[in-house]
Amino acid sequence: MFITVIEESPAALAEYGRVSIAFLVTHRYRVDCVRGGLGGLALVEESVAPYIKDYDVRSGGPARWASRWDVTCWGILAAYTHGKRVGGAVVARTTDELVITGPRADSAVLWDLRVDPVFRHRGIGQMLFSRVREWSIQNGCRRLEVETQNTNVPACQFYARQGCELVLIDRQAYEDECDEARLVWAQTLT
Repeated sequence: MFITVIEESPAALAEYGRVSIAFLVTHRYRVDCVRGGLGGLALVEESVAPYIKDYDVRSGGPARWASRWDVTCWGILAAYTHGKRVGGAVVARTTDELVITGPRADSAVLWDLRVDPVFRHRGIGQMLFSRVREWSIQNGCRRLEVETQNTNVPACQFYARQGCELVLIDRQAYEDECDEARLVWAQTLT
């Protein structure tokens, strides 16, 4: 399968959002207190009753981002095969409220990464992540951060495989989602 990744303008965000980000949750990471680990915390994988998680339902999706933030310094990357959009990634730069570990002029945030469910597990996410790194470096960033949740075990495993380190666990981040913890991954860019 031949995949092309291109950069698009923020005007493409509505079209970008037509690729589903929804996924089936079957496992989550329980955050346990232990000796050692990340500040005395450890992630323990456990099964849960299956359900669908769709980040776009609550937020309104990518079509609404330009009304919430200045997206002019963002990178919008799209993956295509045979003229069909099959995925994308959005990297935010100079949007201080999105830098998870505190405002840093040299940080970029991988705000969104999505692959059409039919095309998942074919290397498209890895290709997009690589392009996010390249885009961030080309735009003067020295650090890349990404937020996910303990309910997105595949994403956590994916970011770890890409060389990201877990730098923050926040069990109180989502007031209305009592079973979710925010997990922040980061990578130094060279």
